[in-house]
Amino acid sequence: MLRAAGLIAMALAVAVPPVGAQTQTTVYVSPTGNDANPGTVSSAPVRTLERAQQLHANVVQLADGTYELSKPLTLTAADSGTTWRAAPGAHPVISGGSRVTGWYLSDPARNIWSAPVPAGLKTRQLYVDGVRAQRASGPLPVKLTSTTTGYTASADTLSHWHNPSAIEFVYPGGDRYWSLSTGGQGPWTEPRCPLASATGTTVTMAQPCWNNSTNRIMRTDTSGRTVNLVGPRTLGNNQVPGYVENAYELLDTPGEWYLDDTAHRISYLPKPGQRPAQSEIVAPRLETLVSGQGVSDLTFSGIQFSYATWLRPSTPEGLSEIQANYTLTGEHGADRQGLCQFVDKGACPYGDWTKEPGNLSFSGARGVRFTDDVFTHLGAAGLDLGTGAQDCEVRGSVFTDISGNGLELGGVDHPTDVRTSGNTIADNHLYGLPAEFHGGIPIVVGYSERSLITHNQIDHTAYTGISIGWGGWPDKIGKPATPNYSHDNTISANLITDTTQYLADGGAIYTQGITGSSIDTGEKITGNVISGQTGHGHAIYCDNGCTYLTIAGNVEYGNQNDWGATHANYTPPADGSTKDPLLIQDNYWQQGDADSAKNEVVIRRNHIITGPRQAPAATIANAGLEPAYRHLLTQQVGGRSAPQAPAQLATTGADGAVYVSFSSTFVDNGAPVDSYTVTAQPGGRSVTVSADQYREPHYVRVSGLSNGTAYTFTVTATNAFGTSAPSLPSAATKPSAANTAVPGAPTDVSVRVSGGNASVHWKPPAAVSGTSPVLAYRISAPGLPDTLFQGHTALWADSSRDTFTAVGGLVPGKTYVFTVTALNAAGPGQPGTAKPVTG
Repeated sequence: MLRAAGLIAMALAVAVPPVGAQTQTTVYVSPTGNDANPGTVSSAPVRTLERAQQLHANVVQLADGTYELSKPLTLTAADSGTTWRAAPGAHPVISGGSRVTGWYLSDPARNIWSAPVPAGLKTRQLYVDGVRAQRASGPLPVKLTSTTTGYTASADTLSHWHNPSAIEFVYPGGDRYWSLSTGGQGPWTEPRCPLASATGTTVTMAQPCWNNSTNRIMRTDTSGRTVNLVGPRTLGNNQVPGYVENAYELLDTPGEWYLDDTAHRISYLPKPGQRPAQSEIVAPRLETLVSGQGVSDLTFSGIQFSYATWLRPSTPEGLSEIQANYTLTGEHGADRQGLCQFVDKGACPYGDWTKEPGNLSFSGARGVRFTDDVFTHLGAAGLDLGTGAQDCEVRGSVFTDISGNGLELGGVDHPTDVRTSGNTIADNHLYGLPAEFHGGIPIVVGYSERSLITHNQIDHTAYTGISIGWGGWPDKIGKPATPNYSHDNTISANLITDTTQYLADGGAIYTQGITGSSIDTGEKITGNVISGQTGHGHAIYCDNGCTYLTIAGNVEYGNQNDWGATHANYTPPADGSTKDPLLIQDNYWQQGDADSAKNEVVIRRNHIITGPRQAPAATIANAGLEPAYRHLLTQQVGGRSAPQAPAQLATTGADGAVYVSFSSTFVDNGAPVDSYTVTAQPGGRSVTVSADQYREPHYVRVSGLSNGTAYTFTVTATNAFGTSAPSLPSAATKPSAANTAVPGAPTDVSVRVSGGNASVHWKPPAAVSGTSPVLAYRISAPGLPDTLFQGHTALWADSSRDTFTAVGGLVPGKTYVFTVTALNAAGPGQPGTAKPVTG
């Protein structure tokens, strides 16, 4: 009806043109067109987007095919009011890459193929038949001891590698358990630093990345905190990287590639059955596909944006991460950037660290709309609607295979003046993110007012699902959060599953900083359905300075923790004697919360459930994509291939066996993972389990091993299109008959009852010498079937962590005494017992 009314209005406008009226004009574009054509009829299209832009039409219609840009499409206020759209039935691709041709077999013994590339080509990504290939990577070839400028190596191996200054060390965060030693700048990060040189056994790291990552200045008080208040002073794991990337010498696994930018040559080790000369192999060239400054009333519809890179991590800046792919950059990144009032010459405002750019980037945009688009095969953030975006909309689009953040809204550089306002992110599917910079997040919002994030489906992420807010960390030292204009933002009816699959200390929805001036104007998190969080954190994460937040009507199950946490309120006139005001009500989840109204935190009418069937069906049905957009869930994006390899292997030995845990594959390349295979070396003994068999225990037991022999393990993932490359190997682990003691009793066992269900809480037993790690917990009560609690949390949580699960079937009025028993490879330990409760 609206479209018909619009056509009638246009007809009237033609019949009686009002003063100042503009005639509707369309420019047609085709990859087979000619820029000498007028472009005003579909039979004579122009060829390039640049020429179409010069013709200043109301509509630019793109025929099917790929539009390879020679430079970014740069839009200004003069381009306002234009709709860029796909022709009916077409699926145009705007590309910043070029096809690599001229492949030849350069190393027959290793089956390595090479091809020439233009001088000056620099890229961090390569795509083979629509699938991201893995840059050559592998474990450290030497032992490293950190120094003030880098490392001393146990051998001079790296100094003999080709082009050492191109080598990159990667420092994964994540949960540390068993043999897995994680690093990063906190478990939510994965920094990267290039080498400057390797001479003999001296490895010198690139500056300023090394200083920004290992020498963040500390406060001079007794807090023990960095001045930035976010993470630690230096990299974890004694500054030792988790793996190495981008060296020709690491090119040893099918599907890997390496760019020698001094010889202007790309090398690729094909997967079985691939023939590089017959494959479509694309190298991204541009860092920006589309940019807009001060534009308004623009629409992009039905277009795929692909093949762009991001080069800053390959420079001496590296990726010195703070959070959400915000980084420290420049000579004074560690001692001044974003430190404002906390140090002399601190750059303001506090928290203004360097944002990851978008491959599509807009600043000060008004009324810019993206509908039915695809953002994929991208090397930075996908889309950045930056500071000052107002009344913009992203709807019905797909975000996947993006190196960093998916969609960025607003920024953190103007907390009080330039406003990001009235934007909508709705009915999008964001999944398998991020593909390279794993601290990235599908949706990241800085300071914002009246923004609506609703009916999106977000699944299979390395870290957090949605992040909103900034600047709350000063409450750690009794100072107020950064004043900002944020208010009336809503995150509602999203379906978020399988988050923190690689890193940790995140959430499905993460928020921090001041969200409004009252509960009425503060942020609302309502009607979301959240499940399957792996790494530790909170499904709904209320972090530092999170003030005036409402959490209501959400459904959560199968998460490490459902919500948390409260913080002392230092926002004037508060003085820290009360908590940041929160309203938490009418949620359905498993951790159980007694009604209370203390210290400005109101908790009421929340329900304990054992799973989604006990939650309101209407909430479950309403979450995620609305019916008109559910076709996005089956839309094929990119090529189909074997999944990415699993990662983050952790091992622990038992008598004649080793238990192997790992991060499940979250990038499946077009088909769900069916199974995992764990292989031991030496000997090659392997065990295959289905993905469903692995999901609950979160480990695989490899038996038949020899006690005292050091084994390493790799894991592959298999889907309908093949088997992944092997993971990086685990740390060496020896089976042993020595650890035969059963675990101790869990402590602080307590039970909360609601609606016939019980939320049972405990703290794991303390680790004791001679005791192997806990593998699971058994929850028991007379008259109820036992519940077995398994999974990542059972393996990772130590004696300081509150752990819980929900048990159903309680009879009203009946008394129950619950026990929790830890189980390890030696068997069950002594139970911990809770006080009696009544159903």
